[in-house]
Amino acid sequence: MNNKRHMYHIIERSPWPLAVSVSVFILVSGVAAFMHRIEYGAILLLIGLVSLIYSMCVWWRDVIREATFKGDHTIIVQRGLKIGFILFIGSEVMFFFGFFWAYFASSLSPSVFLGAVWPPVNIHPLNPFGVPLLNTVILLLSGVSITWAHSCILSNKYDEGIVAFCVTLFLAVIFTSLQFSEYLIAPFNISDSVYGSAFYSLTGLHGLHVIIGTIFISVSFARFLLGHFTSSHHIGFELASWYWHFVDVVRLFLFAFVYIWGSW
Repeated sequence: MNNKRHMYHIIERSPWPLAVSVSVFILVSGVAAFMHRIEYGAILLLIGLVSLIYSMCVWWRDVIREATFKGDHTIIVQRGLKIGFILFIGSEVMFFFGFFWAYFASSLSPSVFLGAVWPPVNIHPLNPFGVPLLNTVILLLSGVSITWAHSCILSNKYDEGIVAFCVTLFLAVIFTSLQFSEYLIAPFNISDSVYGSAFYSLTGLHGLHVIIGTIFISVSFARFLLGHFTSSHHIGFELASWYWHFVDVVRLFLFAFVYIWGSW
């Protein structure tokens, strides 16, 4: 019986933070071993990946149980979660800021070894008004559709909300597919000077964030179908939408500075 007389959530003991940490360590070790062609590196990578996915799923299960069935996510707890997520997005902003800093440091004062020009000599950048522009539009449209889904949750429009979620996830999958096809047709690779390194680091990390955001929204969609969200209690989806809008903003900077300005 829960006899607590306060609005705060006292976290119970959980093995999952430690399990995730160990899984990440195994996964990174496996990636390093695999890339250096060390024996059993691929097996270590697979073990780390499977254990990480399992640990994350059961951890999320416990959090969903606390939020939906145990009533631990009170108004005060939700406020704390929102503040924590804002700080997390702030850390992500600084993460991308570091990579953009490296990009501008190399492009505004190109080395003589690059031909003292940007893009470097013999680098043929992608046409920014082809697939990059299309992908940017697709991602921005997904930002509109997730806002539509939020509106449906607030107004209790279940059927319309399903359509909005499906549109968002469809656009997210299309974006990732086009990003992969862009890498296949690119006339340069990550080893082609600092331009290739900066391009693939920035666009690849952004693509990884899109994949993470897609998983985030997929979990929210499953919870929406199960009736976990109400018009006044849907913080899981709200944080997912914040994350997705952050990804949209990063894409605008990528398109403006990496694709357009970087191709002049």
